[in-house]
Amino acid sequence: MERTLPPSEETLSRDGSGAAPVPFFTQAATFARLWPEIRAHCTRVLDRGKFSHGAGVAEFERALARWTGASHVVGVNSGTDALVLLLRAAGLRPGDEVVVPAYTFVATATSVVLAGGVPVFADIEERGYGIDPRSVDAVATPRTRMVMPVHLFDRLADIRGVHEVARRRGLTVVEDSAEAVGMRQDGTHAGLLGAGGVLSFFPAKTLGAIGDAGALLTDDDTVAETARALRHHGRSGRTLDHFPGISNPTVHSGYNSKMDDIQAAVLLAKLGRLDDDIARRAELSARYDERLRAVPGVLAVPGDVPPHPGGNRVSYVHLIEVEERDALASHLGARGIATEVYYPTPLHLQPCFAHLGHRPGDFPRAEAACAAALALPLHADLADADVDRVCDGIEDFFTGRRR
Repeated sequence: MERTLPPSEETLSRDGSGAAPVPFFTQAATFARLWPEIRAHCTRVLDRGKFSHGAGVAEFERALARWTGASHVVGVNSGTDALVLLLRAAGLRPGDEVVVPAYTFVATATSVVLAGGVPVFADIEERGYGIDPRSVDAVATPRTRMVMPVHLFDRLADIRGVHEVARRRGLTVVEDSAEAVGMRQDGTHAGLLGAGGVLSFFPAKTLGAIGDAGALLTDDDTVAETARALRHHGRSGRTLDHFPGISNPTVHSGYNSKMDDIQAAVLLAKLGRLDDDIARRAELSARYDERLRAVPGVLAVPGDVPPHPGGNRVSYVHLIEVEERDALASHLGARGIATEVYYPTPLHLQPCFAHLGHRPGDFPRAEAACAAALALPLHADLADADVDRVCDGIEDFFTGRRR
């Protein structure tokens, strides 16, 4: 049977009641509210005439370092580039293996390839979506140098369990914390629980730009210094023609991964209300949980899986697991409600990794999540009434099927 994908936001229309569509994400109201501050920051960028890797980026890096508690923040042009720079700055060598979860966005694994390494897949936990430390232990080999847990959706991975395996096997822990703005373990922000981590500022993220942008976080001086050189063609220092790749192979052949100052200006304006946005997302997520946890056909809601000890919950994506996922997505789409599938295919079964030789059934929990997980609209501008409308649609779908 041909699989039917849910409609994109561009194709949503008003449902039969005449109600406006419920997009998966929008920040129109946020920008209207913050526009005076955004305009002021952007005007300063225009007045300076430095649009990339300038004073605005440095100002945002300092502000984000204060908010996260990081010793170093290195602004770059995307979360994916931040991962590549982090892996290389943390010492990944060509051919080294990095253990990553089979259930995550493809950039987690492709960043390993781009950095010269080899991804090795592991399964995720029975409850939640973090990498399973037991699976990490099972798949690691003598060639494995690093493990990269991914903090997905609303909670940290089992970072204590990962570190226990890493210590025993001599692995470096680096974090794909792209989604983990505001997530902390025992008070320490995500990305600072190993050699380093990253943040993505893709527009839909908890702290989103108006295009692609990202940052590397670390408390390690050497990792930070290397990453700063790598983001700017391997350049070291203030001179325009000093590229120390021959004497320091780690930074040989750097990238053009600098952050734009306009993105930094927008992020700086939004950072000031980030705590309020996180609190609003928590309210909306709790409302979803309350409405949906007893609905027949809804297999799991986020609030029923507590964070690991010492961790907190920050709702970036509200992900439920349901029966008949694709049919439900189509049902909601017909009512003008946008959803997203995170993720349709586990990484070990993606064509780009076919050469690694995996088969269906190798990582059953990752495969089960790919078949059942559905992300619902969640953003700080979402109204309570919109949450209720989404929940009404889900209830109607499942109760109608059981009459």
